[in-house]
Amino acid sequence: MTDRDDFLLWVKTTLYGAELALHNGDAAPRRAIWSRNEPVSVLGAWRNSFGQAELEELFSYLAESFSDCTSYAFELQAYDVVGGMAYTVGLEHTAASVDGTPRTYTLRATQVYRREDGAWKVAHRHADTVDG
Repeated sequence: MTDRDDFLLWVKTTLYGAELALHNGDAAPRRAIWSRNEPVSVLGAWRNSFGQAELEELFSYLAESFSDCTSYAFELQAYDVVGGMAYTVGLEHTAASVDGTPRTYTLRATQVYRREDGAWKVAHRHADTVDG
């Protein structure tokens, strides 16, 4: 298996599972796949965070906000692996409750990953809503 194949499998299983869990109110799987090394950052569709303390607050906020996910799909549009770094670009299609109100939305998401101790970890996320 190549580095790209290994990374793609991780994206389709571990990363996907963490995002699905978050949209059902469980941030623990997402926390587990994020780097504990600085720098880490999120330029989010609803909220930004920089550093471990802000990231922890963000994940707790999102877990409290999301529930009852009925659909989550990650439409991967591009990705690559270069040494110990990787990235993904894609569309996240979600149907879940946000603060108790059912919503359906699509986010454009770009993420940057680092290989740390042999495992992929998220170091940066940028997401925004798709207009129209």
